[in-house]
Amino acid sequence: MGEATAERGTTVLVTGASGFVGSAVANTFREAGYRVRTLVRPSSPRTNLHPEDEVATGDLRDAASLKPALQGVRHLVHVAADYRLWSRRPEELVETNVAGTRNLMREALAAGLERVVYTSSVATLTPGHDETRPLTPETAIGLYKRSKVLAERMVEAMIRDENLPAVIVNPSTPIGPRDVKPTPTGRIIVEAARGRMPAFVDTGLNLVHVDDVAAGHLAALRHGRIGERYILGGENVLLSRMLADIAELVGRRAPTVRLPRQAIWPLALGAEAVAHLTGREPFVTRDALRMAKYRMFFDDAKARREIGYTSRPYRQGLADAIAWFQAAGTLR
Repeated sequence: MGEATAERGTTVLVTGASGFVGSAVANTFREAGYRVRTLVRPSSPRTNLHPEDEVATGDLRDAASLKPALQGVRHLVHVAADYRLWSRRPEELVETNVAGTRNLMREALAAGLERVVYTSSVATLTPGHDETRPLTPETAIGLYKRSKVLAERMVEAMIRDENLPAVIVNPSTPIGPRDVKPTPTGRIIVEAARGRMPAFVDTGLNLVHVDDVAAGHLAALRHGRIGERYILGGENVLLSRMLADIAELVGRRAPTVRLPRQAIWPLALGAEAVAHLTGREPFVTRDALRMAKYRMFFDDAKARREIGYTSRPYRQGLADAIAWFQAAGTLR
């Protein structure tokens, strides 16, 4: 009996399944024959949840609410995270990404789960390299990155000291359908498709279709080594090229004006000031500009070599994202 056949019907708990990456992960596992249980907060939108999946209501910050969700579960895929680059209450990111992850991993240990896949991020790694150059909390730019570094180090310590059976995956920048909030990168796609990004800064991203990231989670569960981390990436792309490709896909003229980051600094200050009054996340922040100093390019050869990870051309992710935003009415 093959491994995939043996796993059919196995229950896997997916956190964050109401969101962008989590919904893609839930779809991938369901299509592979797993029984999917999703953990969602009472306030989470239900748009991305599949009617065949079981829904468990809970909150990462409430350890007691996690116990029922883990009953009868064989595997855990922990995707949920607070990925905002700005928050009126910055401590919320630490509460969810660090304390919430600790709560869930402790409950997973107590429940005796067979395998855990923890979704980290390339935000924990040094740009331009592979998995061998992790950041420290002191070298991470912004609270989001620091919170993910702290969470990843905590998971590594639990693997080492408490035999947590976890594999870590580090997605780069996912794009594609079902970006409901949307993510910071999704907001760039939306604004560019609307023709509202006439200029750009000199930076770059590693862009990957969200469904390839999801397939990478399944590959990590089946083939990843406990305690290892795997970058789930796609193509290293300059922001100028990304905007030009979006413009071509929607029939607009590509922006040609490159701005120095310093020129946008006053705009970021103003946007953050307005955000403090309204509570709405600003489109540009000082932390985002600090990050833009570095091209977020990465090497995912280890995942391709060890777990059979693959990815499609990043432009397919752009096309699928635009089509989804159009269908959702976001681009009107």
